[in-house]
Amino acid sequence: MTENTLFSGLMCAIRLQASEAPSVQTDLRPVISGEKPAPGQPGTKPGDAVLQIEPDGSLVVRFSLGKKDQPDAETMRKAGGAVARFLRKSRIASANLRAEDVISAAGEAGLAALLEGLRLGSYQYRRYKRGEDEDTRLDIHLQGPEEMRPLVDKVTIVTEAVGLVRDWGHEPGNSINPVTLAERAKEVAGQYGLKVTILDDQQLREMGAGAIVAVGQGSGTPARMIVLEYPGTQTGQAPVALVGKAITFDTGGYSLKTTEGIRGMKYDKMGGITVLAALVAAARLQLPTPLVGVICAAENAISSSSFRPDDILRSLSGKTIEILTTDAEGRLVLADGLTYTQMHYQPRAIIDLATLTGGVVTALGRVRAGLMSNNPALSEALQQAGEATYERLWPLPLDDEYFEAIKGDDADLKNSGGREAHPIMGGIFLKQFIEDDTPWAHLDIAGMADTPKELPYSPKGATGFGVRLLIEYLQSL
Repeated sequence: MTENTLFSGLMCAIRLQASEAPSVQTDLRPVISGEKPAPGQPGTKPGDAVLQIEPDGSLVVRFSLGKKDQPDAETMRKAGGAVARFLRKSRIASANLRAEDVISAAGEAGLAALLEGLRLGSYQYRRYKRGEDEDTRLDIHLQGPEEMRPLVDKVTIVTEAVGLVRDWGHEPGNSINPVTLAERAKEVAGQYGLKVTILDDQQLREMGAGAIVAVGQGSGTPARMIVLEYPGTQTGQAPVALVGKAITFDTGGYSLKTTEGIRGMKYDKMGGITVLAALVAAARLQLPTPLVGVICAAENAISSSSFRPDDILRSLSGKTIEILTTDAEGRLVLADGLTYTQMHYQPRAIIDLATLTGGVVTALGRVRAGLMSNNPALSEALQQAGEATYERLWPLPLDDEYFEAIKGDDADLKNSGGREAHPIMGGIFLKQFIEDDTPWAHLDIAGMADTPKELPYSPKGATGFGVRLLIEYLQSL
């Protein structure tokens, strides 16, 4: 498979070769460290590594897979991420890795996870940096049979999709806005055979999508709804729909954010970009299930034409919404996106992704994303996919009683229910735009879409959370 240059931040390529002969002078050798590593061996933390010179002058990097026999997939990912960083710091540009060495320790699933970690741990976002030495690009020469090609290809495709989310997530609001995001999405859709429809603000206004239009009307780059379609390899099925919030920058509008709170609001588009990346990965993997992706893009800016607290909006569904705070704008764009999706596609299931509430970070921290759903089977399937990929979810309730907090005074709904049960208020609002018989799940990824510190296989900033989870779920159908 040819390395794709569109996703520039991934600095590690996996090159499968059938030959047992080493391609370069550096070998990677995994070890189980045990409770007390021997002198000269790596430590017990996954990815701890030592560089040694062999009698023939070749280099060997021995790296730990932790203490336990048969390490799990997440341990392998962490090991891969740490090894990628070790190799970069050691200025090692190429290394051999025998597939059998890893499979004997952790199985084929462990090998796939290690390769994921190597790729994701190598990620760097350097587009706007000058005057620094070029960092090492890493080639891993994986020695294994040609039958391993599908495994390597899947790792490459899925990690490139994660790289896309990270790359575009890092892009600031003066680079990506609703209009340029639509242009980028159109270019990517053409590259991977996705059908794309771009609905501009005038079309949205004419069709009655007053919620998304209102959020974007204060900006010089008004709202766009980006609709992507992947037909799948099995005909005659209703599609699974992915709907994403893409607020390309969120000032909070007239309910202005604080100086601290406004920083990092370029990451408020991560749900929408994740939808795009998931459809790209699905198309490249030729998954059987047909998919629809609806990206609800707007910039929440302040101007004389911005929407205001006390405004009443009419959504595409016909429901009216009283604005208590202009900083609860993500649920407004999603409301119209969810309605549009059901009106035009009658999907078998809808999954929406959004950096929706700070309350979910208060509730769950940066360990799990919030999950709210009207369908136990869909909820369970997503939780299983999250555990398998370590993009973990935690279910939150949507009891009917929560609706009382957002029942409108002068309109059908209010867009905020106050601070109590904050993430649930977002979920119960969105539920009002779901037809009763449509399986639906809402993923509040606000705590997981970006990170303020380096993680085992993600640098600071955009993480790409959700792509691997969605592909795992879609492959289970």
